[in-house]
Amino acid sequence: MKNCIYEQFQFMHKHKHIQKHVAVLLLLFLAMSCGTNKNVGGTKPLYEILSTQEDGGATIRFFEILSEEREIKMLQNDELLKDKINANDTKTSNFVILNMGEKTTLGYSISILKVEETATAVKITTKDNEPKSKMQEEKEVFYYPYTIVKVNSKKEIIIE
Repeated sequence: MKNCIYEQFQFMHKHKHIQKHVAVLLLLFLAMSCGTNKNVGGTKPLYEILSTQEDGGATIRFFEILSEEREIKMLQNDELLKDKINANDTKTSNFVILNMGEKTTLGYSISILKVEETATAVKITTKDNEPKSKMQEEKEVFYYPYTIVKVNSKKEIIIE
């Protein structure tokens, strides 16, 4: 009887040792998989809004897609954008200028509702935003709101 009890004790002792190793391995695995969401692979988001301004755009409403290196280099000369665009971006990204046209008060802007990437294109859905409160129009004073978006893809861009 003593021998049987001793064997059961040894068997349980071995299993506790194995259980400890399994528990430690499980904790290590969970710690690695539940860590912070750092961008380890260095992948960029599909798009970035580089600038949204209430004034300084074009007098008419239009959207322009800049995909050629010489066009993109012109953006690098802009004071607001020069630190946001690097030399490699001219080869890997497209840029979109969204102009709202002439407005008689401040407070207008264009925002991005969603950006979707398909196998052949990047589709951008925009929204025109009006001032939150109605301001009195200024006589002979006009504003030209615009937004500049960097799309981290060289695929065709479709704007809706």
